[in-house]
Amino acid sequence: MTIRKPEVIRVSIGSAIVLGLVKGLLKAPPTTVYLLTYTKGKCTANCGFCAQARSSKAREDLLSRVSWPPFPLSEVKRKIASAYSEGKIQRVCIQTLNYEGVLEDVAHILAELKSISDIPVSLSSQPLPKEYMKELLQAGLERIEVSLDAATEELFDKVKGSGVNGPYRWGSQIKALLEAVEVFGRGKVTTHLIAGLGEKERDMVKTIQWCVDRGILPALFAFTPIPGTRLENLTPPMIESYRKIQVARYLIVKRIIRYEDLMFNEAGEIECFPLPRERLHKILESGEPFITSGCPGCNRPFYNERVSGPVYNVPNKDFWKEIKRVEVERLTRVIRSCSI
Repeated sequence: MTIRKPEVIRVSIGSAIVLGLVKGLLKAPPTTVYLLTYTKGKCTANCGFCAQARSSKAREDLLSRVSWPPFPLSEVKRKIASAYSEGKIQRVCIQTLNYEGVLEDVAHILAELKSISDIPVSLSSQPLPKEYMKELLQAGLERIEVSLDAATEELFDKVKGSGVNGPYRWGSQIKALLEAVEVFGRGKVTTHLIAGLGEKERDMVKTIQWCVDRGILPALFAFTPIPGTRLENLTPPMIESYRKIQVARYLIVKRIIRYEDLMFNEAGEIECFPLPRERLHKILESGEPFITSGCPGCNRPFYNERVSGPVYNVPNKDFWKEIKRVEVERLTRVIRSCSI
């Protein structure tokens, strides 16, 4: 493989603060350093929710609602090695745009990181050739993520595929995920799912179960409207609905229930959960279903939300303690046990 040598990489603003690249205050520091490959201009893909999409008129420094300023890769890797040795961070996540040469860029970035630290590294990317994934595994990549984003093929086509003149196809994403499991192993592959694109709760939970059955970890996001994107006028999901999906995801991932055990109404909404009332309440009070889901060490503070709330993905247990009373009151109104 021909190795390009990019000298610049984008760093999420929260990660940049943790690394000491810029000064700032953080309500909840990220425990993963989030990096984004650098290229002039936008991504060649055209996802309707993404600020980096080809046709997007959003600010070029944004991904979701977070800014990603560029820094020299040589400085970033030194800061990462230092922060990891001090216990400030647990992981690096390299996120890719789609452009010519991105595969070579990823290989170089990974090599640079592994040359100076043994920090676990994840890659969040478009579908990759199986042989290239094998090369990345041999080079030290621990985990890989390939996004479905949408819970159904119809929605996928509408927001990422042919409906927006984008390069992605549902079948190709599925194939890439299954091949990634073959390369990295069960439990080492993640996919992102965005709630609020127009799916029913039933659709999302069914896809979560499909992922878990195949050794793929589903990481849940809440749709965030970004000015200048195709979906800028779409509203975020109702927090009550999102909480139900989070509980269903938690119970399925923990192998406590399956999709088939749940009851849905005619609108595809979760009616109740097949657990004794006391056990369900204990799980809700723990806050565990609402903690950010993803790779180990990934907490993505306020990636989907403002600090003022509503907080869709809780970044850590300390933050849960701050909002627990209000959240539990809300949860007891919308999340019910099927037990009589």
